[in-house]
Amino acid sequence: MVDFADFLAGKPADEACKLVAKMFHDTGILIVRDPRVSESDNEDFLRLMEAYYDQPDEVKLKDVHPELCYQVGATPEGTEVARAHPEVVQQLAEKPIAWDRPDPKWRFFWRIGPRPAQSKYPELNATQVMPAAFPQWEESMNKWGSKMMAAVVTACQMLAQGLELPHDTFTSMMENGPHLLAPTGSNIGKYHEVGTVLANFHYDLSFIACHGKARYPGLFVWLRDGTKVQVRVPTGCLVMQAGKQAEWVTGGYVMAGFHEVVVTKDTVAAWEKAKAEGRSQWRASSTLFSHIASDKIMQPVAKFATPEALAKWPPIEAGAQVAEELQQINLKA
Repeated sequence: MVDFADFLAGKPADEACKLVAKMFHDTGILIVRDPRVSESDNEDFLRLMEAYYDQPDEVKLKDVHPELCYQVGATPEGTEVARAHPEVVQQLAEKPIAWDRPDPKWRFFWRIGPRPAQSKYPELNATQVMPAAFPQWEESMNKWGSKMMAAVVTACQMLAQGLELPHDTFTSMMENGPHLLAPTGSNIGKYHEVGTVLANFHYDLSFIACHGKARYPGLFVWLRDGTKVQVRVPTGCLVMQAGKQAEWVTGGYVMAGFHEVVVTKDTVAAWEKAKAEGRSQWRASSTLFSHIASDKIMQPVAKFATPEALAKWPPIEAGAQVAEELQQINLKA
């Protein structure tokens, strides 16, 4: 676990920065403590999202915009289909759970931070969707999303410094990026059979994904060496995982981390406790996806720009990479 306190206070933090770089390289995952982010903020956000997902489906469907590739508003369960990775799965000692159906999860996308005045990718920079029943929605989403984004920015600065690059190497690419607060919602009252896959084996297409602690366990990640690990986030901490864009700009020095969300015995136990106490039976996540700006050219940078890396991760606009990934997972026609 890396504590951001010294770095944020301007104190010497070279060892912490090296640890950030080492963890992203060795495992693709990082657990952090950020003094700007409190567990009460996470709890407030989870309560908001539980209330949202507790609404009838016909109400939530009013917030769905497939014409914008679902990049704002709600994505209904049974929509997203994980991209197949047979060549990766074949090499894993512990395989993901086989799941050949769309994910039975909802999601809500909310833009965080400014967007460019003009972009070739308007669907990635679309107008926000406001759920009718939540007058506090904008304030609550921006409060949690901005704190998560600030933590990601710090992690990116520390990663760059730990890699002996200018501290703004990655954050300069992320200015005006299509960053999304992206809480998922899985109805455990409906899907509580052990072994049910809520989010199929996949990597995130973004730069770095950030998560607060969920009320229901079930997130599993694969480390770079192929080891499968259940993620248990300490109270008051955040977990970050490298996405495809981080892999791209580091030429594979940092690899996109694969993960899945599955109903386990512990998930069922948490659901039964929530049901007995009259609490929400939805598993809500507090997730943020950080992105490189849509119109930026993405390619391996600095010392990572070897001929071999440039051949494998060639120059591409970040928006084009996102559009291709969205098409593969059934979010873009």
